[in-house]
Amino acid sequence: MTEDKKGGGRPDKPARGPILVAVDFSAHSEAALLLASDLADGLGARLVVLHVVHDPLNLPGYYARLARKKTLTRMEDIAAGMLDDFVTRVARHNPEREALQKPELLLVKGIPVTRILQVAGKQKAGMLIMGSKGATGLRHLLLGSVAEQVVSLARIPVTIVKEERKNHVK
Repeated sequence: MTEDKKGGGRPDKPARGPILVAVDFSAHSEAALLLASDLADGLGARLVVLHVVHDPLNLPGYYARLARKKTLTRMEDIAAGMLDDFVTRVARHNPEREALQKPELLLVKGIPVTRILQVAGKQKAGMLIMGSKGATGLRHLLLGSVAEQVVSLARIPVTIVKEERKNHVK
């Protein structure tokens, strides 16, 4: 028997689940989203963009500061708008990336590490991508890094992305 292959060697159905990218709207997250979209396009995989709503004690008012004058609005509503705006902006600046044009957007509440891992399991993700600032010093020692904790606890491949530096001079 011969198999009928379509396209340029890319499988009709991805062998694994979707590519999950966790974002926090930072430049590192944008770099992670771009890499995730490239991989999703190349592998023919679905792209799922996740944001975990969490207003930690050490950064109270995070969403309120970013939302500008949207007082008395539920934190989840503000975060949903921010997620949509973030993905729309990145997609508009990168029209050649097909996966960015219609990704699945997910917004969940909770502790980021726990919720990222739960969503990865529920989605049966084949890979997880996220950005990281790479905190150092006392803050990292006391709090740890979300990315570092996800890497150590995940049961699927995890890629950590740092923002590409523009005009970097040594």
